[in-house]
Amino acid sequence: MAELSHHEVVVLFLSIGIMLLMSRFLAELGRRIGLPIVMGEMIVGILLGPTVFGAISPDWYEGLFPGSGPVAISIQAIVKLSVVMLLFVAGMEVQLPVMLKQGRLALSTSLTSMVVPFSLGFWISWQWPELFLRATHVSPLVFSLFFGTALAITALPVIARILMDLNIYKTKIGMLIMAAAMFNDLLGWLIFSVVLAMVENRGVGTDIGLTILYILLFGILMLTLGRKILNRVLPFIQTKFSWPGGVLSMGLGLCFLAAAFTEGIGIHAILGAFIMGIAMGDSVHLHERAREIIHQFVTNIFAPLFMVSIGLHVNFIEHFNLVLILLVLGLAFVGKIVGAGAGAIAGGLNFRDSAAVAMGMNARGAMEIILGTLAFRAGIIQVELFVALVVMALVTSLASGPAIRRILSH
Repeated sequence: MAELSHHEVVVLFLSIGIMLLMSRFLAELGRRIGLPIVMGEMIVGILLGPTVFGAISPDWYEGLFPGSGPVAISIQAIVKLSVVMLLFVAGMEVQLPVMLKQGRLALSTSLTSMVVPFSLGFWISWQWPELFLRATHVSPLVFSLFFGTALAITALPVIARILMDLNIYKTKIGMLIMAAAMFNDLLGWLIFSVVLAMVENRGVGTDIGLTILYILLFGILMLTLGRKILNRVLPFIQTKFSWPGGVLSMGLGLCFLAAAFTEGIGIHAILGAFIMGIAMGDSVHLHERAREIIHQFVTNIFAPLFMVSIGLHVNFIEHFNLVLILLVLGLAFVGKIVGAGAGAIAGGLNFRDSAAVAMGMNARGAMEIILGTLAFRAGIIQVELFVALVVMALVTSLASGPAIRRILSH
């Protein structure tokens, strides 16, 4: 059996230790000046990657973060685990009762905030794929489906944090934004799972109709029967098992089983983790403290490793295409703000509140970065568009909070 050599083990531990310590330091530094934690973690990846460290000392960079070999494979495996757990935690943020309670207003807002940017992104990339540097080996349909999804998706955890910071989380506007964002995330990740299945051509992924059927069946089964089973099991786990190890082990164990199942039937593992997160997070028996422990464990240990890994092998200066970035930013702002704002107005909100809802829905955050990373690694997009999507995710997240504050202050 092949094993890591003594030197490779040392390099692996050094790499992970440096990534965690530097990401925590810069995340805390950024938090003190009002920047999202994810930005500090991203900056660490850029500093440690070919953009800075690799340019200053290529030999040291390659020795510490090799692009191939056993150490690279080990880090890649950890990053894959991190993505799955991040989607599980994101799914736990989706609360179906909150979506249903908002009624017609939430429905109109969520639909238009999804349909308008998705249609805009699909149409623009379909008509002028050369603007987005589409690779010739990627089919126009797959590329346009992805780009439409990239413009339509939101970042539920980031939005929740922004609303809490502004002290409007429990208000009518806050609940509306959350409900619409939940719908966006749910539909967006379902569409992206289909896109990944199409491009990877694995198992049932060779038949798009069958792939969609499997996705729907899995989602319905998990959110009905699976949810009922969890409601029966969770009270026993939380009272009879050791705390908090029991619920943490069970939650992540179920997350990985669901990820393995969807990966096994030809759908990406992220969908299984996301749906399992919804089923578990929506349970009335899951203690808020247990939810917080799972969230803290994943977001403070595994999320930084994923965020740092984004910049480890991408040169953000060399692939910084200003024209493409401005185009993606313009489409992202226009599509989401017009879509969400129009839906809120159609649902009965006044112009000021509709504008606040639109700016809240515009935050992309970590979810956009995860989406772009998976697409880049699957070969759907080229590195210049990946960099543009990362910049878009950060700019939209930074702009949302101040914009909502200014709108509601008038």
